[in-house]
Amino acid sequence: MRHRRQSVAAKVGKVRIGGDAPIVVQSMTNTDTADVEGTVQQVRSLARAGSELVRITVNSDEAAAAVPKIRERLDQLGCDVPLIGDFHFNGHKLLKTHAGCAEALAKYRINPGNVGRGSRRDPQFAEMIEIACRHAKPIRIGVNWGSLDPELLTRMMDENNAAATPRSANEIMRAAVVESCLQSAARAEALGQPRDGIVLSAKVSGVQDLIAIYTELAARCDYPLHLGLTEAGMGSKGIVASTAGIGVLLQAGIGDTIRVSLTPEPGGDRSQEVIVAQEILQTMGLRAFMPMVIACPGCGRTTSTYFQELAQSIQGHIRHRMPEWRKAYVGVEDMNVAVMGCVVNGPGESKHANIGISLPGTGERPVAPVYEDGEKTVTLKGARIAEEFQELVERYVARRYPPRETR
Repeated sequence: MRHRRQSVAAKVGKVRIGGDAPIVVQSMTNTDTADVEGTVQQVRSLARAGSELVRITVNSDEAAAAVPKIRERLDQLGCDVPLIGDFHFNGHKLLKTHAGCAEALAKYRINPGNVGRGSRRDPQFAEMIEIACRHAKPIRIGVNWGSLDPELLTRMMDENNAAATPRSANEIMRAAVVESCLQSAARAEALGQPRDGIVLSAKVSGVQDLIAIYTELAARCDYPLHLGLTEAGMGSKGIVASTAGIGVLLQAGIGDTIRVSLTPEPGGDRSQEVIVAQEILQTMGLRAFMPMVIACPGCGRTTSTYFQELAQSIQGHIRHRMPEWRKAYVGVEDMNVAVMGCVVNGPGESKHANIGISLPGTGERPVAPVYEDGEKTVTLKGARIAEEFQELVERYVARRYPPRETR
């Protein structure tokens, strides 16, 4: 049985991270934050897809000045998703110059590897922490191996080279990522940042590195941990790598919030990363976001692609309708829908689902029995099977799930 690691709980706007709170899904925009309307629309899209926190880049005076306007516009549109500011290099200046930005953000992401170089690092880090304390904002200390503090890494490499039995360079890199997280968190606390206002992340692009680093980090602290591969990649590569790394850690009870950092296809939908993150959590049985569509892969018994088209149509319909269903009904996210392609497993899988349809395979009678809660209720046939089944799903939801109370 999976036992979740115990951590302190941090509050980011309306969202709790860590403690006994559900594992939180995050995402990040790729718009120019200075483009208020473009950023608002992408934040809304990500929130509608199910992102519970959205991070935005704050890299210039124009971007920082836009943040309060973005927050105000989102509030006008009824979108209360908390915004996280992603700061690098000049965050101390931007937060100091733009008090409205500092107040509008729900959390600040600080990368200790590039908050400042040499003698400027500690005072600039301290400035950001002081501003976070002044505005009562939590922070995420986000270490990234691509921008790891070179002074820390060099010192640890030198110490390792002088050791009687030196470790490999990769082991030292992993250890340096962990040390950067823990040392930065300790310094933030020493500067006055509350312990329950700190979240840690240690982003790398290798699955085995990710697992090793977070396992060590989890053993050495009780801060909430943000999981995710950085630069995971595009398409199936990014999805598989993220799922492999995040899934292993979640199964070990490690992780309080996740992001799947996918590179979108050209012109692709940014919200895919939210969907993948939700599906990781849901397929592992850790949270429920969306009714699950169970569909067989097809074989020589199913030469028709009709069941594949129906499964795709139903899944698209459910994803489109889910925001309204979630507002109207309690528990609909736990529903299972089966779309099966022949008599071998079709009736059985359909009976196990809340509602399921068993389409005819090659040589079978051209009829499609529908099962609801294990009982056959109707047999569909003809040219409108897809539309009729979709209508049955709608009626099942309205009948099966209690209405949500509105105030």
